[in-house]
Amino acid sequence: MDNIKKINKTIDKLAQKGDIQEAIEYCQSMIVKDPEQINLHVRLGDLYLDWHLDIYQAKQYIDEAITEYQKAAEVLIDNGEIYYKIGVALYYKGELDKAINYFNIALEKKGNIAKNHYMIAKCLKKKDRFQDALDNVNIALKHCFLNSSSIHYSKFRLLNSLFFQNRKKKIQSYFELLLSILLIPFDKEAIKNIKYKLKWVNIIPSLVKADSYFQQGDLESAFNIYNDLTNKMPGYSTLYVILGDMYKKAGRLEESINEYKMAIWIDSLNHSAYAGIVQAYEEMGDYDNAILYYKKYIQIHPHNAVLHSNIANLYFMKGDTDNAVEHYQTAITINPKADWTSIVAQTLGFIQQNVIRNTHCAIANYQIANALTPKEIDVYISLGSAFYDNDDYNNALIVYRRALELEPGNSKIHCNLGYLYWGMGDVDEAIKEYKLSIKYDPTYDIAYNNLGVIYLDDLVQIQNAIDCFYTAVECNPNYALAYYNLGRCYALKSQNVEAAKFFQQAMDVNNITSEMDPNDIQERLNDLFN
Repeated sequence: MDNIKKINKTIDKLAQKGDIQEAIEYCQSMIVKDPEQINLHVRLGDLYLDWHLDIYQAKQYIDEAITEYQKAAEVLIDNGEIYYKIGVALYYKGELDKAINYFNIALEKKGNIAKNHYMIAKCLKKKDRFQDALDNVNIALKHCFLNSSSIHYSKFRLLNSLFFQNRKKKIQSYFELLLSILLIPFDKEAIKNIKYKLKWVNIIPSLVKADSYFQQGDLESAFNIYNDLTNKMPGYSTLYVILGDMYKKAGRLEESINEYKMAIWIDSLNHSAYAGIVQAYEEMGDYDNAILYYKKYIQIHPHNAVLHSNIANLYFMKGDTDNAVEHYQTAITINPKADWTSIVAQTLGFIQQNVIRNTHCAIANYQIANALTPKEIDVYISLGSAFYDNDDYNNALIVYRRALELEPGNSKIHCNLGYLYWGMGDVDEAIKEYKLSIKYDPTYDIAYNNLGVIYLDDLVQIQNAIDCFYTAVECNPNYALAYYNLGRCYALKSQNVEAAKFFQQAMDVNNITSEMDPNDIQERLNDLFN
């Protein structure tokens, strides 16, 4: 026994000096001399694990640590601590399911309840099972007292992420942070982590130098420094995020994604890494992977309305309107800010009105937006349009009149009123509103075109119509419908060559704008000479 104490004392002395390799070699030599000393295998496994986790050492000793622990486990079959150590090594190797299995075995063997549940929580956090991780952290806290700083900090991070908008949980999370700070002196792991993080100071000059290279356009020199730092300090997720950001700025998106993935692997609650990776995938046009990581991000922040809105935008761009609507509705329900939520409600209303063709749902969402931002003119315009599409002319009229109370000189509202009165069959009021629209905005091409259509189709005042359509194309030379209507005017005047010229202009412009059905234009052209 005295000999073992002496050996351990020598190992401790070498390890404290930082001579881990020498300590390993010494421990190996003692095992050769006395292979029956199982505790030396455990100690050797600890040394390998420490060397593996050394901030300035590449990770290549985890298998050696596991091997030594397993040799000890063959003898210490009822020792919960040795199964815990194997689980820890497997956790750092990335074999999370195996690690969880060993922690559960350790618990069956009467291993330390707090330590094992804490490590299970860390595994589950990496597997994106955040609520399960929180449950295990709570179990761990029930079975420890002063040496619980790291566990309280883990609970702080989980609460702060999962319930960041819940005031009660937010207060609780900061109470956990306070406890983690107060209990640092009693928690060896917490002290070790702090010392580990303080080494960040040592690389600040290198970061400044790398940033300077980047700003000067010497990207390779900058990236070489960043990569060298991540090799020297592989446990810092922030380094991978910084490197990912630099790659993204340089347009090297695939490389940036690899760095963000490393950051997420090291710290599954790293919000900057998630934000960076979804942006990179979006810039690449890889919406499927962007959605995949948004889903993971939402698991951490289920009550973040912005994330729900962003993933909804991606679903909409992919043509998946059902999922888009679901996430827009979630964003609206969460409702963080009136102005922001109003915009989301308008977007959802637009999809329901113009894509899904469900005007009732569109009206409901526009009304939500209107209630949130009662002075936003665009909401009135959208709501009035939805009422019109639903053949509810009276409510459309009420909405537009309310909007005019806010902005009497808004040309777009007068134009929409003109269209509404026209649909109601009140041509005189329609003309009046279109003229008011033109009065307040003499360049409003749509008002000129619509007024021209009334002159042409309702009043058969062809010259007045021609004047309106000419003004419309002067205001907007890329207005295919106005050219088309000019063609109709000249066709009625039997000036087929002139009509054909305008129909062809309409066709040419429409090839760019896709404003009309090209078959309608072609049919008009064919009719001129049949």
